[in-house]
Amino acid sequence: MKITRAGQNASTRGPEEYFTGTARIDPMFRAEEPGRVAGAHVTFEPGARTAWHTHPAGQTLIVTFGRGRVAREGGEIEEISEGDIVWFPAGEKHWHGAAPDTAVSHIAIQESIDGSPVTWLEKVSDEDYEG
Repeated sequence: MKITRAGQNASTRGPEEYFTGTARIDPMFRAEEPGRVAGAHVTFEPGARTAWHTHPAGQTLIVTFGRGRVAREGGEIEEISEGDIVWFPAGEKHWHGAAPDTAVSHIAIQESIDGSPVTWLEKVSDEDYEG
């Protein structure tokens, strides 16, 4: 058994190369071998968002606060809010973040395949974000 105490893992700022605007990442858990799953609580300030990216085993978002936006390549922008759960299948190119005028927080859960949980791609343009 392993207990990770609240506040035990330091918060980090979302790296500028993978995020537009201000995002804070609070690591929650990372499975030990042979497990592959990890989770983090991510908070986006209004207008902030990830770059386009994919996950080799998919990703689940559990929205915990506020209003946000998600989109997959070729799809419409969808608004998300507290209590919503979003699933992105393995390999689906997507982005997620806050609404233009409202912050959002979500728990992001994903698995690593061959040691990697994510493949980062190009940043989301303002045009793509605004729809």
